[in-house]
Amino acid sequence: MDDLDRNLITLLRHDCRRPVSDLAALLKVSRATVRARLDRLERDGEIIGYTVVLRADSQPAAVRAITLIAVEGRRAGDVIDALKGFAEITSVHTTVGAWDIVAELSAGSLPELDDLLRRVRLVPGVTTSETHLLLSTPRSARARL
Repeated sequence: MDDLDRNLITLLRHDCRRPVSDLAALLKVSRATVRARLDRLERDGEIIGYTVVLRADSQPAAVRAITLIAVEGRRAGDVIDALKGFAEITSVHTTVGAWDIVAELSAGSLPELDDLLRRVRLVPGVTTSETHLLLSTPRSARARL
């Protein structure tokens, strides 16, 4: 999966009903390229349903973490909207206390997690964050696909 695939998935996570022509315009590629990418992602099992459910969401990731995020002023809505577009962020929660947002992250490796955290910190409105690696999950109510 390359950057074009990740950007396509991000757009689909925001609106999986967006027309292929709109996706192509936003990604600055042809409609045929978008259609071919979608077909391959479906055929390879990366996209296993709509609203977009990724194989990565149905299998435990090699590295999982919880990131606590502080937000500047009244930018929480903007930050949450930005975080929803990250394929590696499995859930976003608002909270009270010292932190404004809690995000659950998944990555294939520590370097991938490091890159994800760098991208999260670059989101406009994020002032600081603190990350905790998850070692095991003795209990979860999340449905398995």
